[in-house]
Amino acid sequence: MKETKKKNKIKKKSILPIKEKWLKNNTSRRDFLKLIGFSAASVTLSACKGPVIKSIPYVVKPDVITPGIPTYYASTMIDTFDLGSVLIKTREGRPIKIEPNLTSKYFNTTSARIQSSLLSLYDEKRLKNPFLKGKKSSWKEIDNYVVPFLEKISLLGKEIVIFSTSYPSFSTKELIRDFTKTYPTTRWITYDPISYSHSLDAAYNIFGVRAFPFFDLSKIELIISFDADFLGDWSPENLGKYYVKNKYPRKRMIKHIQIESNMTISGANSDIRIPKKPSDIKNILFEVYQTIFFQKESSNELVKMLTKLIKEKGSKSVVLADGSEEAYMLSFLINKKIDSQAIQEGKFILTKESNNNKIEEFIEDLEKNKIGGLLFHNTNPVYSLPFPLNKKFKKFLKRIPITISFSMKKDETNEFTDVLAPIPHWLESWGDTHPFTGFYTLIQPTIQSLFDTRQLQESLIIWGKIKEKNYYEYLKKIWKNKIIPKSNVSSFNEALFYGFAEKKENVKIKKIDLSNVQYLKNKKIERSEKNSFELRLYTKISMGDGFQYNNPWLQEMPDPITRTTWGNYLTISSYDAKKIGLKNWHTGNGSMNGNCVDLIKDHKILIKDLPIYIQPGQAIGSIGLSFGYGQKTGKISQIINKGKNAYTLYHNFYLVQKDIKIKKTDKIYEFACIQLQNTTVGRNLVKETDLETFLNKPKEIWNEEEKIYSHKGFLNPEDISIWDDNNKEKKGHHFHLSIDLNSCIGCGACIISCQSENNIPVVGKEEIKKSRDMHWLRVDRYYSSNKNKKEENLWINPKVSFQPIMCQHCNNAPCETVCPVGATTHGEQGQNMMTYNRCVGTRYCANNCPYKVRRFNWFNYVNNQNFDFHMNNNLGRMVLNPDVVIRTRGVMEKCSLCIQRTQFTISLAKKENRKIKNEEFETACSISCPTKAITFGDTTNEYNFITKKIKDKRNYKLLEFLGIRPNVSYQLKVRNLK
Repeated sequence: MKETKKKNKIKKKSILPIKEKWLKNNTSRRDFLKLIGFSAASVTLSACKGPVIKSIPYVVKPDVITPGIPTYYASTMIDTFDLGSVLIKTREGRPIKIEPNLTSKYFNTTSARIQSSLLSLYDEKRLKNPFLKGKKSSWKEIDNYVVPFLEKISLLGKEIVIFSTSYPSFSTKELIRDFTKTYPTTRWITYDPISYSHSLDAAYNIFGVRAFPFFDLSKIELIISFDADFLGDWSPENLGKYYVKNKYPRKRMIKHIQIESNMTISGANSDIRIPKKPSDIKNILFEVYQTIFFQKESSNELVKMLTKLIKEKGSKSVVLADGSEEAYMLSFLINKKIDSQAIQEGKFILTKESNNNKIEEFIEDLEKNKIGGLLFHNTNPVYSLPFPLNKKFKKFLKRIPITISFSMKKDETNEFTDVLAPIPHWLESWGDTHPFTGFYTLIQPTIQSLFDTRQLQESLIIWGKIKEKNYYEYLKKIWKNKIIPKSNVSSFNEALFYGFAEKKENVKIKKIDLSNVQYLKNKKIERSEKNSFELRLYTKISMGDGFQYNNPWLQEMPDPITRTTWGNYLTISSYDAKKIGLKNWHTGNGSMNGNCVDLIKDHKILIKDLPIYIQPGQAIGSIGLSFGYGQKTGKISQIINKGKNAYTLYHNFYLVQKDIKIKKTDKIYEFACIQLQNTTVGRNLVKETDLETFLNKPKEIWNEEEKIYSHKGFLNPEDISIWDDNNKEKKGHHFHLSIDLNSCIGCGACIISCQSENNIPVVGKEEIKKSRDMHWLRVDRYYSSNKNKKEENLWINPKVSFQPIMCQHCNNAPCETVCPVGATTHGEQGQNMMTYNRCVGTRYCANNCPYKVRRFNWFNYVNNQNFDFHMNNNLGRMVLNPDVVIRTRGVMEKCSLCIQRTQFTISLAKKENRKIKNEEFETACSISCPTKAITFGDTTNEYNFITKKIKDKRNYKLLEFLGIRPNVSYQLKVRNLK
């Protein structure tokens, strides 16, 4: 009792010095538990209280924490490119998993990047304290240095510029208004590395609102996309979840036509894909517009077909376009003309505020010496500003009296600034967003700040002498006064609990008399220079704008289309590659190499030694390059090829750059590609049919059941088995995973979710080249050509299919019979089990697995300098899930159908003395799938949705003729070709 009282008398103090000391040393499990026992309560409680730091001894257990039981917090993930309404799973004060907040109406899906942002919290290269003139400093010293400067600048009448990426925070905008009262010359400039300015300007011209229109595709029957990768990053909110709502095969199933230059994820999922170079796409769009508005007859058969389809479907159609402001305006006008149901009246996405004109004005103001102070917030323009703006910017930046960088990590811009003010990760921060009309979200910390960081808002409150003592109090005041009174929540705490609030807001839409529209009535057809290429810049699913460049999860995530990892490259058609003499080839060790080229414009080399990837479906005359690579800071840039910086080619913020020439060099590039077999070689792995056949022909025609030949003739695989207890009555739960190939868009969110949940290591580029990837789940991509077409069509314009593959948990598992030590066994719940401590690494099971889903630990990936990723330091290992063991060298591992999650659900229901709900069972991949293509459940409940999926006539099992009876099934893909 005396010891307990003494511990309860511990004074309030920061736990930060203890953490810093702990992070620098090697830590045993015992030491880790001591630290958690000391700090977990305080860091977790900080998520739902103000920033008051308390040390609470773990002897007196706080109500909010139970060891071994996860605690979830609703919050909002936001960085320079992505935004999502999410739930944060924490264990003993550590965030370990990001999942979608399904109660949220908008932004309620988690992409690969949103989930991977968790790992950035535990990046050992994060800035840990402020710096002044390159030397370690303190916040007090920074404040004493900055405030006199700001006061002097304001008196002189020079501008104080806050230079930030789009940050749709309602409270922050209010705060900057209050800050401006103290410093009247303050101006906020929004700069996004990937500019949405063209679309926003077009929306303002057509709708009268400078915001991205919201497209609801759930009731649409015809989508015609002109180079808009709407299943990728075209829209600030991913449209995949709306797209698949009308993908269930029926008479009025959606028909998707994609006209594009690069092979994109949208093109891969389309029913009809038409490869064209960007200038041709723009011309086709002009002709479609002129036909619909001015009844101009076109000689182009494609234009005739598209306009005919649009007129037939009318308001059930939608036209999407990307590229220039003109392209956006044409698509918006067409949609208004046909009264498309996709455009929701008065609803806009507010997450992007890019303005190219203001950026150019800002550079001019720099040149004229009008700016006295420049505050960068979470942006790196020295890296991402396109040439020649970049050159001017760096030149004039040195003239500014005071420059401050609010950043989470060191970057190229930091080298030019006087003050380096480290900011916390979004998981350590308070905040809010206003991402959608009438929709507001909150950001709350789920862990105490790991380092000596401070939010931009806290600094503005101190420097602006605002009466609230901290940003939490300011945020709470703004919400209580301006958001909550007319919303669907009654208090700030209720909004914090759900993570969002909704209120009715009316947006006035500009009315246009479409009968008098004369816009581009006589537009001239565009032509590009002969013997040159049109370059289409794009964003990768994994990398986005490059903000998470130093995230190893994303670097090692295979690209859905090319299946490559760790770098970017120039995509080119096979036709153009042959003309120039460029090749990709397989090597003796099973990897792939390729030639490199120089990119040239106006006789100047823009990028040297850029590797080429010959991409099936790439439009002839076009090439593609992704953003986000080529950064010079962080651990990733030190251990791998940096890639090439595509922002240098982003002239005038246009995604299409014309008159580019390429020249072959002597350099050979080694790709880290995990799939070199591009076709199924005639095997019926990804079953598919067309809609007309599906609706009008019997199942035996388009989904023939596979039979096994025996002495009794051909039998159903379910009727034959070598096991005595094959027909034994099942007791308890029996789990099954179902994958709808019509809904799977290949986005890879499931891959990162699985990696986060199951402590899957990062192995690096060299190991990937040797096919030693460790992902438990892969999404195979297959190309195929239409029937009765030559094989060369596979390269010109292939059909694309995606198929997620994980352990199939076979009831008659071939891996189980060959294991000499019984390490792999079958559970009564249908899961194929792995006893890691028993495994001796014979790899017989991997050889006998027809799906090739078992992974072998060639090395210890933890505490190994050869794999210097997050598992090689104490901070990085804080992301590990304590419910899943770490596997060691020589051990085989694979998907467990998240047995730790299923058993937790069963235990929780038992503890609460209730039945398990119909959709309560989830795996990491199923809960993170944005399109709900992956579903999981208990087949013993005949009313369960998973049971209905198994009985669906589209259902089939992969390699079922082997008689191994997998517990994973697929729904056949149906294309609307009519």
